[in-house]
Amino acid sequence: MSAVRAVWTDYGGVLTPPVAETLSRFCAELGVPVPVYLDAMRRVARDCGAGDDVMAPLDTPLLSQEEWESRTAAAIHAISGVRPDLSGQPARWFADRAVNEPWIRTLAALRRRGIFVGLLSNMPPAWDPHWRRAVPPDGLFDGVVLSHAAGCRKPQPEIFARAAAQAGVGADECVLVDDLAANCRGAERAGWRSVEFHDAVAATARLAGLLAGEPVTVEGTPA
Repeated sequence: MSAVRAVWTDYGGVLTPPVAETLSRFCAELGVPVPVYLDAMRRVARDCGAGDDVMAPLDTPLLSQEEWESRTAAAIHAISGVRPDLSGQPARWFADRAVNEPWIRTLAALRRRGIFVGLLSNMPPAWDPHWRRAVPPDGLFDGVVLSHAAGCRKPQPEIFARAAAQAGVGADECVLVDDLAANCRGAERAGWRSVEFHDAVAATARLAGLLAGEPVTVEGTPA
């Protein structure tokens, strides 16, 4: 098995708290139950031909942010009778969203050891300035591959090929760290290795094993 030369991390749910936590907070502010919000997103996705992949209309994108906000608000009203204000959703989604500092420290430690560290995320274009303010990429990532710029998204094989090419390494030298099992499976189908993320300590320990025993630390504790 080839040595790991590139580690690609997801954004939401890895560099930030679990998406379910952010979603719960956002829906409470919106005054809409989480199941209603997700059902509305699902209806919009199906109308776009994306099946039940609720983020597909925004990530590639199939709709502009404004179109998505309007359609999703209309779907929420049709489901629940509530007329929500979804305008400016990206800024509200990122407001007061915490950053996973222990994981950032792990990525910095990997980079100091000569490992290519990249961000590989399904990301809507309207979210771009917001994630960059929360996690400034300069000095942290050697490369960034985002779905809206690539025109493809995880778990599609094309995005993994683009990321490996940007890192200048083979697929078998790449690892994806992602909180979604489907994306991890997609990476493995593309010839990568993967770490399904639950917390920084466990993911750091798993990466240490993949790095052939080279120690990587988080919060000062050997993994």
